[in-house]
Amino acid sequence: MNIANDIRDVVVVGAGIVGSAIARDLGGTGLSVTLVEGRCDVGDGTSKANTALLHTGFDATPGTLESRLVARGYELLGEYAERVGIPVERTGALLVAWTEEERDALPALKDKAERNGYHACEIVSGDEVYRRVPDLGPGALAGLTVPGESIICSWTTNLALATEAVRRGVELRRGAMVTDVVRGDGHSTVVTTGGEIHARWVVNAAGLGADHLDGKFGYDRFTVTPRRGELLVFDKLTRPMVPCIVLAVPSSRGKGVLVSPTIYGNVMVGPTSENLTDRTATGTSEEGFEFLLSKGRALMPTLFDEEVTAAYAGLRAAIDRDDYLVDVDHDQRYVLIGGIRSTGLTAGMAVAEHLLELLADAGLDLTRRDALPPAPRMPNIGEATTRPYQDADRIAADPEYGRIVCFCERVTAGEIRDAFASTIPPHDLDGLRRRTRVLNGRCQGFYCGSHAQALLEAAL
Repeated sequence: MNIANDIRDVVVVGAGIVGSAIARDLGGTGLSVTLVEGRCDVGDGTSKANTALLHTGFDATPGTLESRLVARGYELLGEYAERVGIPVERTGALLVAWTEEERDALPALKDKAERNGYHACEIVSGDEVYRRVPDLGPGALAGLTVPGESIICSWTTNLALATEAVRRGVELRRGAMVTDVVRGDGHSTVVTTGGEIHARWVVNAAGLGADHLDGKFGYDRFTVTPRRGELLVFDKLTRPMVPCIVLAVPSSRGKGVLVSPTIYGNVMVGPTSENLTDRTATGTSEEGFEFLLSKGRALMPTLFDEEVTAAYAGLRAAIDRDDYLVDVDHDQRYVLIGGIRSTGLTAGMAVAEHLLELLADAGLDLTRRDALPPAPRMPNIGEATTRPYQDADRIAADPEYGRIVCFCERVTAGEIRDAFASTIPPHDLDGLRRRTRVLNGRCQGFYCGSHAQALLEAAL
């Protein structure tokens, strides 16, 4: 093989939300781009277990890169979600003060939001707090409203960005874990479990593995600490109890936990925050469950009289600094995107926009192609708008949308068929879950699991 004829312009390592957003933007230029993911699906790492909030950036540290990119990303992702069909609900948020210390902190938090360019916050009385969220436990003294905070589907966000990247000509390689990088004459060879990729530029959006990949380029500037966040998911019957996102006021005791509706019609409580050493430890723990139980009961006691239908955990790629770490090494043609916390869901598209500006300054020709394919229209898996099983016209045109496979989540055979026929089809049941909500209900696949497995095996 003539390597010179097989050199990609850019390889992006990591197909989470940030990596997929970067690949999408690069795919709109004349560059040849490969997006490589070590797992068998896009968004199967940190991005899949997010608290799924579309942040205004009101509480970011003013003046940081994170603050700027979260605020910009809020605009970009909000517009993109509407255009491609990513479910979003503009619920707003309420920070609740339970102590004198927390109540005294509200003016500073409002000022912080304004320094971040967000001017819609309002301090409200305890009576107003209970008017907005009647099921809160006793003792709330005051609150701070954040009307723009929203809930979003992180699964669909990641899939939409990666799908548009592929449709723009980006090569996607899944199941290709990066094991080494070898510097060559004018290019790097990225060695993966799925073969070698030769590229002039390497973008490191590897999340939990970003520091290891950074080391392949001779750096020793940060260490990723996997920070586990565990959450509890409550039955859909609890949704009326939580009309908006309920946040704790940061205090000397920490940030506390949140209670939030989800885009799928449930309510979630969490997350915990536990630093680990194992970068694969996504299992839940007895300690985490007890912590959420005690904190959540104090916040909303009647919620915990209802059924918990699921518990899950995700790992955030924490680093030893209070900001994103974005750096371009012109000599090695290498880019680091590190320390992207849970706010990366909101900021992802802005990170991509920022990176392309840096790459243009580095001399890359990022001229946008004239004829780009239309943006994808994503399947709706949110609860707030019409789902296929509710659409009589759609069912009349195709009865498969009226044939239920998952009764808890009302997922139809037509939706599952469409997922397997999509630009980036699932390779396993978890991937199918993230595309359709199958197995995601209160029975957790007890009734539909074997049917879904049979459909997966037939598709594969």
